[in-house]
Amino acid sequence: MAGAAGAVIELSGVTKRYGRTVGVDGLDVTVRAGEVFGFLGPNGAGKTTTIRCLVGLLSPTAGQVRVLGLDPVADHRRLAPSLGYLPGELRLYPELTGRQTLRLLGDLQGAPSPRRESLCERLGLRPADLDRPVREYSRGMKQKLGLVQALQHDPELVVLDEPTEGLDPLVQETFYQLLTEATAAGRTVLLSSHVLPEVQRSCERVAIIRAGKLVTVQTVAALREARARRVRLSFADGLGARPLGAAQAWSPRWQGDQVVLLVPPDEVVAALRGLLTLPVADVVVEEAGLDEAFLDLYRAEEAVEEVADGAPPAGGAEEAS
Repeated sequence: MAGAAGAVIELSGVTKRYGRTVGVDGLDVTVRAGEVFGFLGPNGAGKTTTIRCLVGLLSPTAGQVRVLGLDPVADHRRLAPSLGYLPGELRLYPELTGRQTLRLLGDLQGAPSPRRESLCERLGLRPADLDRPVREYSRGMKQKLGLVQALQHDPELVVLDEPTEGLDPLVQETFYQLLTEATAAGRTVLLSSHVLPEVQRSCERVAIIRAGKLVTVQTVAALREARARRVRLSFADGLGARPLGAAQAWSPRWQGDQVVLLVPPDEVVAALRGLLTLPVADVVVEEAGLDEAFLDLYRAEEAVEEVADGAPPAGGAEEAS
């Protein structure tokens, strides 16, 4: 039930206003069938507003939303059996047991729940847990229940907002396995998370929004490739931090006799030529992580806005560790 050219999600000029406040402004995003697509932005960027438009909880003020070729609001009943959704702020009925909660939500989804038992087992929700009222659940147990309800009917599209919040590392590994299995089966996942290593591990493409506007849609690999390289140098003379000449321009971060520099890709060779004249014991060059690419893009957007507003761009800001 995908849309044009295999598109599962199509946002065309989507704008949502709350009175004079603009939640999102002119978003154009397409998510293809069978991919795990990352949706990134800081608090207040418009991620939750966009997601609520996708799952039919909000209507856009302008523009068009199509999910599996349908309007999420007008066609919500037809869409529900094919859509799984885990909200970022999961609210459950505290007096219901876990089992009753899953049955209720399964009924609302309007589809059989063939995966319910296996998901509960894999995520560590025991029969005794499912017979307890939700008010007795820990945060992690509620999150597991939320994941089960989002996946139990084997939906064609799953929208997950901060899905690993409160999960312990072992359960997180199970979650990553579930993502891999979903895409192998041709399912599509929209993953919104502030845990950037999680997005880097799971997603091939990401959309980044800032202040309600789309900053970019790129592959994770392209984002990392275009950003600064992380150059780690170790010195064996025990003298600790020292002047690095021209390399001081690359935000050196010292820890004992080791320093990390963030160097533009086209300057790495020249940088190494100069740095290796120092008493270096070891050197490692790495691609920047998605977190650094994300911060780099945001800083670039801020600089453009400051220039447009007539203010000088901020300079000398240190890179986040």
